[in-house]
Order: sequence, then structure tokens, then C-alpha cells
Amino acid sequence: MSTVTFLPNPSEPRDVSAPTVLRFPPEIDFSNAGGLLDVIVSGARTGDGRRPRVLVLDLTATLFMDSQGVRLINEVRRLLRPGTRVYVVARPDGVASRVLELTGLRRDVPVYDNLPEALAA
Repeated sequence: MSTVTFLPNPSEPRDVSAPTVLRFPPEIDFSNAGGLLDVIVSGARTGDGRRPRVLVLDLTATLFMDSQGVRLINEVRRLLRPGTRVYVVARPDGVASRVLELTGLRRDVPVYDNLPEALAA
């Protein structure tokens, strides 16, 4: 398993068959969503430019998220190569989980309660 906590080193070799985990910040809103997209997309690349087969977006530390977070997740899915699976991890009692439910994104993206569960999928 590869784990990236923003500010990844894109030249570092990474096994594309292993899931790549990207941890989201405590807040996702209009002030940071645009900048996060670039960081996430570059964090999903390996040193040779390839992308992982499984990308896990970890929102367990996210305490606030509005519709910009949903838009961000959709943009990440759109920009990844076809066949890349995107999983989301969100605490079931958290704001991020509620936003994903209210917006219907849970229908399109598998959402797991914890990281080990997502990695085992």
C-alpha cells in the first residue's frame, strides 16, 4: 500500500498495483478545493507518470466539507484513466459522510467507514 499525505514526491517510484491513499485535510470548501485537485492528481501519479489502479480518498480527518468536496471527488474521478477505481473513506458519523449521502455521490463511489475496510475491498 502506498500512502500519500499531500505534498507527495512525484519522482518517488510507486507500485501501481498497490492502492494509493490520499488523506484529505480537515476542511474542504471553495477556498482550497481548486488547489487540492492539482495536489491529488499529481499525488496519484507514479514517478514514471503512471496512475494507480485503486485510489483511496481518505476523508476521516475531514471535519468540514461542502459541495466543493463532492465536486472535487468527481473531478478526480474524471481526470483519472479509465479503469482506475476510486474509493472514499469517511467516518459514518462525520460531516463528509453526510454530505456524500445528501448529494448522492455514495451511489457512484464506494464509501467505506475506515481505511482497512477500503484497502481490503
